[in-house]
Amino acid sequence: MNIDDLIAIDIHTHAEEPCCGTCDDGYDIFQAGMAKYFKNPGGVEGMLPSVQHTADYYRERRIGCVIFPVDAERETGFRRYRNEEVAEIAAQNADIMIPFASIDPAKGRLGAREARRLVREFGVKGFKFHPTMQGFYPNDRSAYVLYEAIEEAGVPALFHTGQTGVGAGMRGGNGMRLKYSNPMHLDDVAVDFPDMKIILAHPSFPWQEEALAVATHKPNIYIDLSGWSPKYFPDILVRYANSLLKERVLFGSDWPAIMPDRWLNDFEKLDIKPEVRPLILKQNAMRLLGESSQQDRAKRQD
Repeated sequence: MNIDDLIAIDIHTHAEEPCCGTCDDGYDIFQAGMAKYFKNPGGVEGMLPSVQHTADYYRERRIGCVIFPVDAERETGFRRYRNEEVAEIAAQNADIMIPFASIDPAKGRLGAREARRLVREFGVKGFKFHPTMQGFYPNDRSAYVLYEAIEEAGVPALFHTGQTGVGAGMRGGNGMRLKYSNPMHLDDVAVDFPDMKIILAHPSFPWQEEALAVATHKPNIYIDLSGWSPKYFPDILVRYANSLLKERVLFGSDWPAIMPDRWLNDFEKLDIKPEVRPLILKQNAMRLLGESSQQDRAKRQD
């Protein structure tokens, strides 16, 4: 990946297409609910982008992207997108795409073994968790064996926080329980795994101040700004992004729920200091992911 050629790095994109050919029962209804919530056609039948289409889209815009599936088979009944397949397609598009994986923490030691193998054999650069979809509290000790493997590998863990469009407006919220995604649960994880970089995904409505408190107190916590148009960001989030957390806030869109074109256009209008914009759009992600510019690589070679 030639970082110098990129205008930004999107830390939050989804591999959402049906992973095994035909859709599982209820999957189309589930995606239609997402499309209605986010007011985009992404969930309309036949409209979900493939991983390759995602790479092509981002390459055209010169935006790097972190892509991942979500392993929520146990709670949703929908088969997961194979981590290996996502990583293989990302490797074929390594100029623009960075693979994360997703493992249900309920898999325990088997999940920890999978995490180590994915990093070692498939070049996976991080792991995605969705506590509401996966039905677990992030600070549940049963998840710690998986976190140990992630911390040992030296890669970040990204957690959904706050309310979610998943199941929004559907009968019973399609079984999704919001309580699992309070960012305060990740305070324990940040204490117990101080060397694991943790990303709190999204403005954490209705727990925005809790997210900011955890992030300002724990230096291994980052916040990504995905899932919302910047024009709806809470004022307090903008203030912290401009000051105390300027080096730990990350651009994320939530593709295909929110298109990066829309996000970046609205970000241009946001009251962010000129010197902070490049940090949020690319430089913070570069540091977090261990990516370097040609200039930095040249300095190391000298």
